[in-house]
Amino acid sequence: MPDLRSVGYVIGLLVTVLGFTMLIPMVFDLIDGTYNWASFAASALISILVGMTLAISCANSVRSGLSIQQTFLLTSSVWLVLPVFGALPFFFGETGLRVVDAFFEAMSGMTTTGATVLVEIEELSRGIQLWRGLLQWLGGIGIIVVAMAFLPELRVGGMQIFRSEGFDTFGKILPRAGEIAQRISVIYLALTVMCALAYFATGMSGFDAVVHSMTTISTGGFSNYDLSFAAFGTLTEYFAVLFMMLAALPFVRFVQLMSGSAKPLLCDSQIRSFFVTALTLVVCLAVWKMTTMGMTGEEVFRKSLFNTVSLLTGTGYVSGNYMEWGGFAITLLFAAGLIGGCAGSTSCSIKIFRYQLLFESVKVQLRRIRTPHGIFTPQYDGRAVSDDVLNSVMSFFVFFFATLGVVSVALGLTGLDFTTSVSGAAAALGNIGPGMGDHIGPSGNFSGLNDLAKWILSFSMFIGRLELLAVFAIFTLRFWRS
Repeated sequence: MPDLRSVGYVIGLLVTVLGFTMLIPMVFDLIDGTYNWASFAASALISILVGMTLAISCANSVRSGLSIQQTFLLTSSVWLVLPVFGALPFFFGETGLRVVDAFFEAMSGMTTTGATVLVEIEELSRGIQLWRGLLQWLGGIGIIVVAMAFLPELRVGGMQIFRSEGFDTFGKILPRAGEIAQRISVIYLALTVMCALAYFATGMSGFDAVVHSMTTISTGGFSNYDLSFAAFGTLTEYFAVLFMMLAALPFVRFVQLMSGSAKPLLCDSQIRSFFVTALTLVVCLAVWKMTTMGMTGEEVFRKSLFNTVSLLTGTGYVSGNYMEWGGFAITLLFAAGLIGGCAGSTSCSIKIFRYQLLFESVKVQLRRIRTPHGIFTPQYDGRAVSDDVLNSVMSFFVFFFATLGVVSVALGLTGLDFTTSVSGAAAALGNIGPGMGDHIGPSGNFSGLNDLAKWILSFSMFIGRLELLAVFAIFTLRFWRS
């Protein structure tokens, strides 16, 4: 049985930090003179007291390193516990959400999924709007640290292939994670500021620019408006595309760029594949719209570009109802959401590098069939790929699509239709945001779903954000016996 006190200490600190963060939206509501400030004050007080109590009670057991069991537990527990406290302002505040809805909204925020149960968002207090942005912004920086410091060492889904580019963590995981967070936070904050300035320059209000910059760089997709980016102008969409693409790139490349080395960023095969994939999808969608819908001009390209990049990166913004674009467009955008961005970014879903390794493995197998006595080794970015990495990647694909099937069936058993069940499962597992259909598509939201479906989707967001295997491992008997 692993010692849980070190895990409790870190979680306690994070809950405390989250509690102090609630004071920021509280100030906005206090300035605006809305009663909602009291809900943030109460939520902050509860979070700070619980977090500090947990941290202090576990402080005597803190060591310089964590075991692999503790690391698995910490990685999973953070994304399960923080949404519980993040839901408090939604439960106590003006939104008056029930427990299931408040937890769903908070989990969607922390996992940067972007699915929402709120309506008439523009009528909510600035504190609530800012809190939604802060949840996604904190979740975005958190998942980058997890992806670079934890998942490669835990050998989850082939992420160990990036160990040489990340950081040595076992035996000293807490101080090294702090170093990772410090380096990446500077870049993360800088991108957020640049994005906010760009939005402000295109006509957004200062408040909207700040909130949308946080949900853009985190590839989260929460907006202050029910219409999402359809509420803004043309130039704003282009800037959104730029920053969504930047946020979907490996942040370790930005660290190397800051150190004076641009070559890794320019020569990364994952980045090249990501841009090629995005360009291919955009061109296919634009051509489809022009040939079948008779649409021409800049708007066709812009809408195709924006919505494709939004779903590909898992951001989930929309600028139009793509359910009206025809079957091919819907299928293409659904597939885009299951691709995702680059590893080590804030984007989600399966990730580009796994598809690269999958195709490389298939190519090698075909060559072995043609030349049975030949020796062929899979390559990634110019270096050989071990069987351990390939097995991890294949296991991830199997687990992802098997889980997608199970969640889809479970949602169907709650009474949802086929389109809502399958697209909802994909949107949650891939942390994409909007689904397909009339209920949870670009013109709808998740508020009309039954409570059981919302709990299932909340759990799906949780396991999807942590690459599935990091969570499933905890449910095995061997994990607790070792």
